[in-house]
Amino acid sequence: MKKRSAKKVTFRVLFGILIILIAGFFYMNPLLPIITGYAAKNLASGVFVADRTQESLESTDLNFSFIKFVKNRVDMEKKEVKSRFLWHRSTAIYQEGFGCTLVNDFTPAEISNRPWKIVPSVPANPDTIAWPAGNLIADTLPFGVNTGKLEAAISKAFADTIPHKGTFAVMVVYKGQPIAEKYDEGFTQNTRFLSWSMAKSVTNALTGILVKEGRLALDQPVGFPEWQNDDRKDITLRHLMHMNSGLEWNENYGNDSDVNNMLHKEGDFAAFTLNKKLESPVGTVWNYSSGTSNIVSLIIRQAIGNDAEYYAFPRQALFNRIGMTSAIFEVDPSGTFVGSSYVYATMRDYARFGLLFLNGGNWQGEQVLPEGWSEFSAAEAPGSDGQYGAFFWINQSGIFYPDVPRDMYCCRGHDGQYIYIIPSKQLVVVRTGFSKKGTFDLNEFLSDIVNSVE
Repeated sequence: MKKRSAKKVTFRVLFGILIILIAGFFYMNPLLPIITGYAAKNLASGVFVADRTQESLESTDLNFSFIKFVKNRVDMEKKEVKSRFLWHRSTAIYQEGFGCTLVNDFTPAEISNRPWKIVPSVPANPDTIAWPAGNLIADTLPFGVNTGKLEAAISKAFADTIPHKGTFAVMVVYKGQPIAEKYDEGFTQNTRFLSWSMAKSVTNALTGILVKEGRLALDQPVGFPEWQNDDRKDITLRHLMHMNSGLEWNENYGNDSDVNNMLHKEGDFAAFTLNKKLESPVGTVWNYSSGTSNIVSLIIRQAIGNDAEYYAFPRQALFNRIGMTSAIFEVDPSGTFVGSSYVYATMRDYARFGLLFLNGGNWQGEQVLPEGWSEFSAAEAPGSDGQYGAFFWINQSGIFYPDVPRDMYCCRGHDGQYIYIIPSKQLVVVRTGFSKKGTFDLNEFLSDIVNSVE
């Protein structure tokens, strides 16, 4: 009797373990490509684009959740990263001039053999040219800076304790001139920093250039064949940039969501999003979507119509015209620029991008963006409750920045990447770092800097 009872207990324990293992498999299996893909892609770009060490990235940027348990192998000769966790592996490869790409749906050969066109950076020697075209910065500060308040604000940002944790670098430009620039240990003015969703604002600028050239129109339906048999046929470029296209989308970074699946499992990010159904009438409901930005990136690719010209376009049309010599715009496996997430650039180049918008799209006398494009970018998107413009966040509602001027608008990226543009204060503020939600007080940081100038 005791033996039979013991067998029952053993059976129940083993059965329970089996159920747990099966449940664990079904829970983890869809997450594994996200876990290993995130590690491989961000480690590869961090090493081969940002010139950081594997140790630095694994101790900071990759030191969270399941990501910290991933085993990574960096091959410096092949310029690739292989990442493994449990039964899944991901690979990211480097392409000169275009950063790193996860190998999904396309072979490494297919990814590497596209008609990449590398355009030399201009100016070639920025260290010999005065700011903002180059890196020679004046020693004297413009009138109206309270240096004591400014230094206190910058020091607080680097405290690395909550609520000011995780800053990599800060740069402040006032009246067109840099007045503060500081880097945490391991970073310099030559370090390229990951944009995350600040890339959406770069996509905004590239779109504006094509609108100025008459090659794109904001209010013409974009005309994808996949959308012609339903109400998606009414979606315009303006709807996409305002994030109120009506397409279903889940931007939750903490689970098996649309954004995670797109970035880490898919080969063609725009195609993945094009297949989404409408969940609300076009133009009525605001829903933040990285997929939307990648649709716009595909629209840019199609408008240009030639891949060699397309790959040269960001540098020729934007980066070289405003002295962003360091900028690298990465592509998805299908060869489309990742308009949602993957630009790398130095702090000074991000500041130059901010200055372009602060100055109404004009760069030292040349009108790069259409007249009024900055105002369009900072105007409220219908349905956004005063929080969003056109691939820029805005402060009309004051919800997140109650102590900052309402005309502030910004490029905003995951985990604490920001380019703030404040026309009323003639300010551009750039902040990069790794700060999870609730670990950095952005309102206090920015208001302290605002209060340090007239």
